[in-house]
Amino acid sequence: MASPALLMRVVASAYSVAEKAATIVRNVMSTGDLGIVEKAGPNDLQTKADRLVQMSICASLARKFPKVTIIGEEELPTDDVTEDLIEDGHCEEILKKPCPAQYTGIKEEELVIWVDPLDGTKEYTEGLLDHVTVLIGIAYGGKAIAGVINQPYYNYEAGANAVLGRTIWGVLGMGAFGFQLTEAPAGKHIVVTTRSHSSALVNECITALNPDHVIRVGGAGNKIIQLIEGKASAYVFASPGCKKWDTCAPEAILHAVGGKITDIRGNSFQYNKEVKHMNSAGVLATLRNYDYYASRIPNTVKESLVP
Repeated sequence: MASPALLMRVVASAYSVAEKAATIVRNVMSTGDLGIVEKAGPNDLQTKADRLVQMSICASLARKFPKVTIIGEEELPTDDVTEDLIEDGHCEEILKKPCPAQYTGIKEEELVIWVDPLDGTKEYTEGLLDHVTVLIGIAYGGKAIAGVINQPYYNYEAGANAVLGRTIWGVLGMGAFGFQLTEAPAGKHIVVTTRSHSSALVNECITALNPDHVIRVGGAGNKIIQLIEGKASAYVFASPGCKKWDTCAPEAILHAVGGKITDIRGNSFQYNKEVKHMNSAGVLATLRNYDYYASRIPNTVKESLVP
């Protein structure tokens, strides 16, 4: 049998690396010492978990795939990673699946991996544990083509016997796995948006959509999960603030199941290594009925947000 294509090897490794990351996230929380540092202010936090997880993910993937570009949220030295942070396993199940034909010839140096070690840090520090995700997005030719989202605390309120945590993964042209794809209730307009980064513009945009219900949660990964599990019909965030590592993995998974994500003005995101990190023009994402929401974003909102 031919050896698995590079992309499938990267995704299979990222799966195991994300599971290791979840263990680190839970371990840091259980020590009770989060080691919180403010970066740009009280809504822009970094914890010991962010730091250790990024070191673990980046070092583990760089060791296996040395020519891949890996870009993580935290600015950290890479040389002092201890062996206990390295994960060299992979998910056998993923390796068994055939790589979509358009990606079989990809070389290491053509891939960019965007890493958010802990998406929803503020919620993590506040004990809103189900908001937290670990995001590993894989881009090729500037497009998000594969992604892994781990929820370290999935099921954490389901009782002592529940399995804690889960890993969702997807590849364009193949689909997404690890969850039950569900559409939001027909005829209901449920908007999911930011919990801790609200603004007049964010709210003006949501009001214009006239939703039946608004859900405010932390983390971009968590918001995309709300879409693919049918809890929300649109993710709307009319503000700068999201970065490429927040959207790369979620975008790949959403697109793999036929959804759509753009900025508020309808432009798709680019993920090549030279691109600026900030998604300055916000986020609009849906599993279905993208055009319904896109057509209702006020021009005043679009004009306030420059890509």
